[in-house]
Amino acid sequence: MRAQRGAAILTAMLTVVLVATLASAMLWQQWRGVEVESAQRTRVQSAWILTGALDWARLILREDARQGGPDHLAEPWAVALAPARLTTFLAAQQGQALVGDDDSSAQDAFLAGSMQDLQARLNVTNLLDNGKLHEPSVVAWERLFGQLNLPGNELTTFTQQLLLAHAPSLDAQNTAIAPLRPQSVSDLVWLGLSPATLQALRPFVTLLPARTPVNLNTATPEVLMASLDNMDMAQARALVGARDLQHLKTLPDAEKRIGDSEIKLNAGLHAVATRFFSVTGQLRVGQTMLQETSVLQRDGMKVKILSRTREVVQSREPLIQ
Repeated sequence: MRAQRGAAILTAMLTVVLVATLASAMLWQQWRGVEVESAQRTRVQSAWILTGALDWARLILREDARQGGPDHLAEPWAVALAPARLTTFLAAQQGQALVGDDDSSAQDAFLAGSMQDLQARLNVTNLLDNGKLHEPSVVAWERLFGQLNLPGNELTTFTQQLLLAHAPSLDAQNTAIAPLRPQSVSDLVWLGLSPATLQALRPFVTLLPARTPVNLNTATPEVLMASLDNMDMAQARALVGARDLQHLKTLPDAEKRIGDSEIKLNAGLHAVATRFFSVTGQLRVGQTMLQETSVLQRDGMKVKILSRTREVVQSREPLIQ
């Protein structure tokens, strides 16, 4: 009888353990399903919000084109959007509560963004002209390398590899060893630039699908000094200070403001307006921050998207696969 009672108790204990294990597995599967659905919903909602922010930026550029005139840093497109709670954009009519006031997920969502003039930088495409190196652009890059104390031998290798990558006709042997054409600034390491050099160049260079002049209204002193013959850093900083007080309206106006007869402007290399812009949108939901960077081309009232890249720049929560 004692042996039978011991076996019954053991069986009951095993049954309880089995039921508890099955219940735990079911609860874990249910929790995982909820988390996966929540992550997918957040991803889709974030994509729509960032798309809406990009459409907003395109609208700003179209309105700026409608007004005409030069592009400068005092215009609405150049004003960055500081991190703002998403519910502030969802206000209904005046006097009504904000949509999502009781939604903790909406309260934890913040949107920020900025727009940059890509013609404020030296364009890699300008280095080539009809299958040959464009000497004035090469000289501008040499001055930029000198200003940033970067190794000149890397620039020589870079320009030669760039020329080889864009060679119009190569035989089979040369095609096999020719570098791939870069599609973004990050790809310039393929052409001989070291990661440290590329990191130093990033704020001052870009890669656009067409040749572009430098916008004197938005370029940094380093780019101004590199793109303008006979200009030193002191003159470049003085020009930046002068244009901050009153933007440059035309190239003759810019020459007058520079005040140096030895510095001549070229309409093919310099301008006061812009066609290419970069739009960066950041959405923070909880502890995760998504960043999307887009390149826009504006021709008249038409603003089209050339590229879009999205990445997670900050995440303190595990991503559910």
